Amino acid sequence: MASSGGSPDWIIPDWPAPAVVRALSTTRRGGYSQPPYDGLNLGTHVGDEAGAVARNRKLLIQQCALPSEPLWLEQVHGIEVVDAATAPPLTRADGAYSRRAGVVCAVMTADCLPILLCDQHGRQVAAIHAGWRGLAGGVIEAAVSKMEAPASRLMAWLGPAIGPLAFEVGSEVREQFLARDRRAETAFKQSSRGRWLADIYRLARQRLEALGLDQLYGGRWCTYSDARRFYSYRRDGVTGRMATLIWLQQESS
Repeated sequence: MASSGGSPDWIIPDWPAPAVVRALSTTRRGGYSQPPYDGLNLGTHVGDEAGAVARNRKLLIQQCALPSEPLWLEQVHGIEVVDAATAPPLTRADGAYSRRAGVVCAVMTADCLPILLCDQHGRQVAAIHAGWRGLAGGVIEAAVSKMEAPASRLMAWLGPAIGPLAFEVGSEVREQFLARDRRAETAFKQSSRGRWLADIYRLARQRLEALGLDQLYGGRWCTYSDARRFYSYRRDGVTGRMATLIWLQQESS
């Protein structure tokens, strides 16, 4: 795996967003980080060498022609969602939104589910970090409430996360979801070890649909099972972080 600035590998959302909306998810390919963070680790909080992370972030900005430094959050598995245009770096939050061109919303993941939102007219965007705690607690609902458009005019893209055959949880996790919505029962299957396999993609779709969103895209990866392309905290423990970013493109002068 490249660890000397090799060509990065982006995932571009497969959704019918307006042209002014730009978005992508990174993978671990390319970059400068050494094992076990090889290669494009973007997280400063995981024990990687600070210089390598700085070079990776610079590479991201240059290769993707980002209009500004992304707002990097201090993610805490909560439901706080902030305005990326005014929040300071490392704000404790698990989502960011923007209605201002050139402001880059970002979330970092390594099994948790990144979700992107935009409206049909390309006037606002949001990025959400949805681990099971945030998802159960209402981070999706918090982000949608920040959007100044009816849910029926929003669309969502679900980025790379741990897949339904790898995400084993205890009964207490399942019960938290069932207490909120009995439909969540369809997102859990009993495992051979007497625990539960959770489909975080289905759980997110259920929450989005309950809010009135029916334009849902993405949600077809498994970070745990594809070690060559993705970081996975559950698989490796000590590992890097990928980023999922969204912004409104600035008009050319």
